Amino acid sequence: MLSSEIKSQIQGAYSRFLESKSLKARYGQRLMIAEIAKVLGTIKHNDEGQRDGEPAVVAVEAGTGTGKTVAYALASIPIAKAAGKRLVIATATVALQEQIVHKDLPDLMRNSGLAFSFALAKGRGRYLCLSKLDMLLQEGEAQGSTAQMFAEEGFHIDVDESSQKLFTGMIEKLAGNRWDGDRDSWPEELDDAQWSRLTTDHSQCTNRHCPNFGQCAFYKAREGMGKVDVIVTNHDMVLADLALGGGAVLPDPRETLYVFDEGHHLPDKAIGHFAHFTRLRSTADWLGQVEKNLTKLLAQNPLPGDLGRLIEQVPEMARELRTQQQFMFSACEQLADFTASEDMQGRERPQHRFVGGLVPEHLRELGIELKKGFSRLTDVFTRLTELLKEAMDGEGAVGIASHQAEEWYPLFGSLLARAQGNWELWTAFTTEDPEDSPPMARWLTLADSGAAFDIEVNASPILAAETLRRNLWNVAYGALVTSATLTALNSFERYRMRAGLPRAAVTAVVPSPFHHADAGVLRVPDLKADPRDAAAHTAAIVRELAGLVEGSRGTLVLFSSRKQMQDVFDGVDRDWRKRVFIQGNLSKQETLNKHKARVDSGEESVLFGLASFAEGVDLPGAYCEHVVIAKIPFAVPDDPVEAALAEWIEARGGNPFMEIAVPDASLRLVQACGRLLRTEEDRGIITLLDRRVITQRYGKAILNALPPFRREIS
Repeated sequence: MLSSEIKSQIQGAYSRFLESKSLKARYGQRLMIAEIAKVLGTIKHNDEGQRDGEPAVVAVEAGTGTGKTVAYALASIPIAKAAGKRLVIATATVALQEQIVHKDLPDLMRNSGLAFSFALAKGRGRYLCLSKLDMLLQEGEAQGSTAQMFAEEGFHIDVDESSQKLFTGMIEKLAGNRWDGDRDSWPEELDDAQWSRLTTDHSQCTNRHCPNFGQCAFYKAREGMGKVDVIVTNHDMVLADLALGGGAVLPDPRETLYVFDEGHHLPDKAIGHFAHFTRLRSTADWLGQVEKNLTKLLAQNPLPGDLGRLIEQVPEMARELRTQQQFMFSACEQLADFTASEDMQGRERPQHRFVGGLVPEHLRELGIELKKGFSRLTDVFTRLTELLKEAMDGEGAVGIASHQAEEWYPLFGSLLARAQGNWELWTAFTTEDPEDSPPMARWLTLADSGAAFDIEVNASPILAAETLRRNLWNVAYGALVTSATLTALNSFERYRMRAGLPRAAVTAVVPSPFHHADAGVLRVPDLKADPRDAAAHTAAIVRELAGLVEGSRGTLVLFSSRKQMQDVFDGVDRDWRKRVFIQGNLSKQETLNKHKARVDSGEESVLFGLASFAEGVDLPGAYCEHVVIAKIPFAVPDDPVEAALAEWIEARGGNPFMEIAVPDASLRLVQACGRLLRTEEDRGIITLLDRRVITQRYGKAILNALPPFRREIS
């Protein structure tokens, strides 16, 4: 049972918070606090403070406007502190992460009377590497010939005037304590290509051997994390930590209470985390470069002992592997029947999928040879990086000076990471799947590679359930998963399957404070066109769209395919087209800003967007008075992971359309409808241009899972 002390602490903090902000208690928020406290506040533990018994997991779907962050923070902070555990709040997006750190938690501290400390934990890639900046400022002069040899590894230095100005500005701001080395706190936007030259990763970082270790922005931030009650991070960071066994970057999972906000993303993030790919042509080119560079390195530096012996082995290994890569390229080219396909972001990606994840035997044999070759290469690079570490420490008779080892370590670390990535891919591509488990999805993708084309080889798990169950739910002290969309067709079943929630996990839905029936109308007009006939459906949208959205200041039109979005845009009246901003021409943020500016100036504005505009886009008030949804957002039929999952379900006697396609489409449709009401004052219309919600057997279930808007069905 929840102790009366924690109960009164949570209730007191909530009352103080409402009072100091002159707010009324929200029913859904109160319910959410109670559900979390009931599960996480009653975890049984042994004398060492370790959880005893079943995993403690609660999943709460809380509609827009519930005030989720306040609810889970108020409930879980006192519980974590009382149990002597750390609270890790993980989000799927940087925007929510920053809102929690800069707005929600400071607000809670000021107004609730709860005393706690918190910090933001980000990956190494969000922080500046001072050593890289030093090298860039010296325009590569002091890099030595070795790094120049590895130019293709991303160490090529060519600094233009504007970059020089940026790098100098960074050094000045760092020296004057006006910047902390965090990418997100730099005043201007930094483009990805430029930033990638300024940051490093785990494989290239020399850690405490680095001359800048004392001033390192990443390690300073990591140090601050060790002392706080609440750590705010992202799903990827938690998954990366768990993949390393837990407790490597974040606190030990057994000592951690987790909150996964935007939790509907967690299963896909976990799948992505354990998916692998390689490009055959570019890897062959890389191997050729490795052979050339290391042959040159040996010619320039007579290297004694193990170091020299190991490096001597690499050119021959790289040459053999390169030949095998070319065999694999030819075999894939001959076998693959690349069919045009579009992913959920609307990108064209011609693919060849191996049905049931089964790779033809001759391809598998070639893959096994590549796996063996990359395994040997990985072993050599691992041993080399270990020797370089010894040299940096001044241990053993490695035969090179510590400063030389320091210069070489990031280069060989980078080679190791790439060799290991290839070994992981070929392992996943050639492994025989256990009979009683879901198979891996395996496929080839045609990729652009400058003037020539490349073939990308992919292998991905189709379900993250087992991974999450084993590494997270069963190990963690306790966990909450929350989002506005966790249920599909009013049930948690699909989420349980995808996320592997333990049998004992508690699930709850708490209501949104919005009065949907008063605030909005859901219209399903009759376009006299079936969405399955793409040409007729597109022509009907072109004909009707302007009339449908007449009078709305801000309109969001959501499409499931880039082709249909473009065809509708090209087809509408030229004058009307001037009010449309179409996704893809500018960055997402810029597109939204221009739309808002036009609405602010009193003009009507229309946004055309794909899946990424159907979720996480916040357009309150006049910015979005009308949401038009072109069709029920079924998954792209040729998504290789979804297709492999459907096959597996079918092979076990299930119905993939009813078990996966319909629930997932329902969930996406709810998310799309969630763009309309962002505050309790918002009013508007949702128009769904797909009558399958009325004409098809499954349509009624999809319709009934939507928020309870007033309905106008023609």
